[in-house]
Amino acid sequence: MYIEPVFRPPSEAQSLILPVTNGCSWNECTFCEMYTQPQKKFRPFAQEEIEAFLQRVAGQYPIKRVFLADGDAMVLSTKRLLAILEAIQRILPTVERVSSYCLPSNVKNKSVDELKELHDAGLKLAYIGCESGDDEVLRLVNKSETFDSSLACLQKLGDAGIKRSVMILNGLGGKKLSPQHALNSARLMNAAPPEFLSTLVVSFPLGMQRFQNRYPDFEILTQQELFMELQYLISELDLDNTVFRSDHASNYLVLKGRLGRDKPRLLSEIQQAILNPQQARLRPEWARGL
Repeated sequence: MYIEPVFRPPSEAQSLILPVTNGCSWNECTFCEMYTQPQKKFRPFAQEEIEAFLQRVAGQYPIKRVFLADGDAMVLSTKRLLAILEAIQRILPTVERVSSYCLPSNVKNKSVDELKELHDAGLKLAYIGCESGDDEVLRLVNKSETFDSSLACLQKLGDAGIKRSVMILNGLGGKKLSPQHALNSARLMNAAPPEFLSTLVVSFPLGMQRFQNRYPDFEILTQQELFMELQYLISELDLDNTVFRSDHASNYLVLKGRLGRDKPRLLSEIQQAILNPQQARLRPEWARGL
């Protein structure tokens, strides 16, 4: 049932990856190469396929967590998602948490009551790729979202009791828009404080042509400039109890902490990486990736 490549968040390493859709329903973000291959053309899997997959893995080992793949399972209707969650509970009764990627636009037509139904049926966590809180950056990378649409999504999910893990892309604005990218991303996080926040570094393993077709004057940030942007982002965050991670394979500098308790330490570690990169135990280039 898996159609390679299959992606999942780092924190879902021990989860059962359950394909409920193939690819991404939007798939037009110019920075994203995850689902651009022909075999990743978007389509939902039939309920019969999903339940057959669950039956095959049932009883093989205790499964406590399930991640709904691929890029945005939340595009499915509430009715479809409830049927999938019911099947998980019925076939894999040891499951304690179900999670999914989520595009903000896919929450727009779901009410808070519908989202509460999904939460009560087992969907406890959504990973939202906000990427940026800056409308100019979002337009240039063809994200099809805005500050307001991302904020509405985060608020709805929070009101429904679904925990939110937000991803911001370090370097997405390039040299020209780096300050406003960092500042408005912090504004977005402060407006709807997520339970989890992570930063990834924008990267182009297949080349930059697709990205630069829409953003022609984009200049990629140096390693030091990435650290300076990250420092600005964190300095502007006013969060009391958000778990922060910068440990994805794309990151040069691994950071872990809780905002705001650990904010001074995180800023100090970034400053150390800026001033003395040789002593900062940075991830080597060969070890980085998507």
